[in-house]
Amino acid sequence: MRSKAIDNALQCAYNLKHLLQNICFKTSVLIQGEILRPPKPKFSKEEIIDAALDIVSRDGVAALTARELGEKLGCSSSPIFTVFKSMDEVMQAIRIEAMHRYDEYVSRARDYYPSFKAIGILMLRYAKEQPKLFQLLFMAENSQARRFEDVFDSLGETAKLCIEFVMNDYGLTAEEARFLFQYVWTFTYGVSAMSATGMCDFSEDELISMLGNEFMAVMSFIKSGMRGKAITDIRPVKRDDADVDPLSTLSFDKES
Repeated sequence: MRSKAIDNALQCAYNLKHLLQNICFKTSVLIQGEILRPPKPKFSKEEIIDAALDIVSRDGVAALTARELGEKLGCSSSPIFTVFKSMDEVMQAIRIEAMHRYDEYVSRARDYYPSFKAIGILMLRYAKEQPKLFQLLFMAENSQARRFEDVFDSLGETAKLCIEFVMNDYGLTAEEARFLFQYVWTFTYGVSAMSATGMCDFSEDELISMLGNEFMAVMSFIKSGMRGKAITDIRPVKRDDADVDPLSTLSFDKES
């Protein structure tokens, strides 16, 4: 009959083995000839991202939790964290994948003329077809306001395609093409945001007409030679018969 001391020693050894398994989650440790390896991921990174995007496209970013993602995969949340360190890392990964899919979606504009207008139409269509993903990509809150140059860089291949199309189709310089892109894209973004949030339901014919009018207005301004002239920088002034001047305290510049 084994002594109590031996039983206690065996129990301690058993507990130690399992403790080491938990501590050495991502390493291999050799103990008494047995290699303890971390468990193999139950799902691939791509499978988790696909499931997360399905949730966001259906219910929005707020619905994406570890619990909801686990239920979508048919498991607990534990397998998720054998691939990702945190839900923040999951969110970062799905934004990258969503932007990649968006770029592929609008890249079809290459097959149309004028290609720049086709990109605008595809962006507007995407906002109507995938409003939650549009919000994920283009309507997330930012803790710090950014300059348009920073926004341009974050748009990935879409922005580069637009500049390329405008230069090729209309013979503009790179500077002129970027100027046109900034104003037409800002307009297109606003209309797309109204569609994505359900504020307005434009027909595709309306969208095509609105986009064409904005494009022609900016193009005419570029061709007029007035770009960069002081006339465009005129600020509104208070009328003599106005009681208050609400613009006197209004500033669009962030204090540093």
